[in-house]
Amino acid sequence: GIRDKLVTGVQTCALPIYRCARLIGDKTQLLTLVLAARFKRPWPIVAGIFLATLVNHAIAGALGAWLTRTIGSDAMRWILGISFIAMAAWMLVPDKWDGESSALRKVGDVFLTTTILFFLVEIGDKTQIATVALAARFDSLIAVVMGTTVGMLLANVPVAFFGDALAKRLPRSEERRVGKEGRSRWA
Repeated sequence: GIRDKLVTGVQTCALPIYRCARLIGDKTQLLTLVLAARFKRPWPIVAGIFLATLVNHAIAGALGAWLTRTIGSDAMRWILGISFIAMAAWMLVPDKWDGESSALRKVGDVFLTTTILFFLVEIGDKTQIATVALAARFDSLIAVVMGTTVGMLLANVPVAFFGDALAKRLPRSEERRVGKEGRSRWA
């Protein structure tokens, strides 16, 4: 029934997003690590990731569904095929972190900071484009958004707790050195 279709849709959409972010590396993981090391509070970070991903992917999914209705399924098959090939090529290029730590200090609240930064970093990201394509392919927008959100959480939640544990074990001077090294390496 409907429940089975929803579960299948979530599973189908979660796996590509998880692979896209986790196995290839993603700037959202780097952002999660920086936030966890900076604030040492993984639960509000996870909540911010969840909200930002849910909203961002709902917008992307709605765009994909609208494109399918507007353009038509035959044209959309060609567009999706070309976009998946382009996305596969794009995945070979590693992401870079463009943020500055001063931006983190301006917002203040961990949840709000995470939500805003994560939403902005996701705009135009591989996972957002994959969400547009998946929503254009599958009938259930809810299943696509749930699946892509689960995939992002699977890829980023462990990073939040790892960053928190790492930050608690590093002396403050070492934490600053690693942060500077990481920013210069990704810039």
